[in-house]
Amino acid sequence: MIAAPKSGRSSRFRRLLHYLRPHQTKIWAGVVALLVVNLLGTYLPLLIGTAIDELQAQFQFQRVVFYALLLIGLASLMWLIRMASRLWIFGAGRLVEFDLKQRIFEHLLRLEPSYFAENTAGDLINRATSDVDNIRRLVGFALLSAVNTLFAYGFTLPMMLAIHPGLSLGAIAVYPAVLFIVQTFSDRLRSEQLEVQQSLSDLSDLIQEDMSGIALIKIYGQEANEQRQFDRLNAELLANNLVLAKTRNILFPLLGGMVSFSLLILLWFGSRMIADNTIQVGDFVALLLYIERLIFPTALLGFTITTYQRGEVSIDRVEAILSVEPRIKDAPDALSLPQVKGHLRFQEFSYTYPNRRTPVLDRLTFEVQPGEMVAIVGPIGCGKSTLASALPRLLDIAPNQIFLDGIDITRLRLADLRGAIAYVPQESFLFSTTIKNNIRYGEPEASELKVIAAASQAQIHHEILNFPKQYETLVGERGITLSGGQRQRTALARALLVNAPILVLDDALASVDNQTASQILRALHDRRQTVLFISHQLAAAATCDRILVMDRGRIVQQGTHSELVAVSGLYQSLWEQYQVEATLQSEGG
Repeated sequence: MIAAPKSGRSSRFRRLLHYLRPHQTKIWAGVVALLVVNLLGTYLPLLIGTAIDELQAQFQFQRVVFYALLLIGLASLMWLIRMASRLWIFGAGRLVEFDLKQRIFEHLLRLEPSYFAENTAGDLINRATSDVDNIRRLVGFALLSAVNTLFAYGFTLPMMLAIHPGLSLGAIAVYPAVLFIVQTFSDRLRSEQLEVQQSLSDLSDLIQEDMSGIALIKIYGQEANEQRQFDRLNAELLANNLVLAKTRNILFPLLGGMVSFSLLILLWFGSRMIADNTIQVGDFVALLLYIERLIFPTALLGFTITTYQRGEVSIDRVEAILSVEPRIKDAPDALSLPQVKGHLRFQEFSYTYPNRRTPVLDRLTFEVQPGEMVAIVGPIGCGKSTLASALPRLLDIAPNQIFLDGIDITRLRLADLRGAIAYVPQESFLFSTTIKNNIRYGEPEASELKVIAAASQAQIHHEILNFPKQYETLVGERGITLSGGQRQRTALARALLVNAPILVLDDALASVDNQTASQILRALHDRRQTVLFISHQLAAAATCDRILVMDRGRIVQQGTHSELVAVSGLYQSLWEQYQVEATLQSEGG
């Protein structure tokens, strides 16, 4: 789970200003529009009070029409300017939402695979959607409400005090208590909102995981168990939402009631003052209208605070992603590699995973010549896949251990290094698009002839032609509509199409029969690529130029197939075991 950075409100406010900076023109336009609206709103009660006093002294129908038209005109102008302020400020909120989603996605693409192994997809998706949406509301609704409240108080209170200080102070006497209650509930609301957001992330994780593993759930008949887990997490989310709703339902009516109490105070004392002729009817009506102007923004404080608290929590959760620095990145003096021969050298290469004490690879030293096809074999867990992941720097490796054409790969630009290596991992991931688009993923503008050529070399072309829509066939999420062997060969075709100088196959033909795998390797011989073929299929590995045998993170044997089977050792044992298994399979067939 991602840990949110510890930061105070001033730090969050600075980050909020950073989000707003590119859109400050819209924000300032919206603020100026609110300023004009509030100036007009402050003038209208005075105008109404003046009209009442004038018409009370001498009623004239023409003056009634004049004041009516003037009020309608000013109210319409206020409405237009208020709409403009909302469009500008809410528009800035939408732009901030757009920018944050762009930043999060671009940042996630820069992070190494281990980050996604440590943090669940559901939580990341929730932060990039729900939390960003909360920040958008903070920028839009909360900002507009806060600025409007500031202007309302800033202009209305002086006018009220100018009309009648005593009556005005009596009417707003409850407002300090309102602000105290708001401050008291603030931290509580933020804590409860954090619980809601975390529960939502947990629920998103479960949904995403179950949708990905639905076949496994059905095979093992665990629908009921998954339903129980969902019920538990959904109940936790409901409980946290109810706690938050309870707090809000206590706070908001309390604020509304206290604000409305100020109107009762004004009515009680103001009506007596009118009877005693100590205040004019027009001034009293103006005070009533001014109090009405303060009731709405003050009562709205609860909603504004909730939106602000959600935004604060979400800022922390989003910044927890954006503050992560990629561990694997270009060195300041990174080198370019325009032409790649394909010579590889591993020099005393060791690697230990962060959560392990013992190294998974221990002082590996070997070379692969340009155009050479080298197989790497060994028992499960001996470090073969780690070796494959280290070459394109999918792992954070130490410098001066792996060299490409004599250059330390940690000094090469990542784009150049990875552009020189076509890597096919154990899990043949396919995107939810057509087979053609999956094959040309590394070169999106590749012609159909290149796609067919790559598919033919991967021994998948004829099977694709048997599909209803051939190369336009949709493979479904993660390639679910294809068999394991078809997925692997499609992934191989994708790697072959880019025609990189180095090809790394990490058990990428495990679901392909030996005969087809051998045909593929023979076709690779003609491409003059440097090939690292990591596999448990010893019959296919035997066709390679050289074989490296690994055990417990070290290379214990190396040579050709004929050389290795002739001597007692691990490879001979693996070969004999392979032959026995092949015989049993043929007899079972």
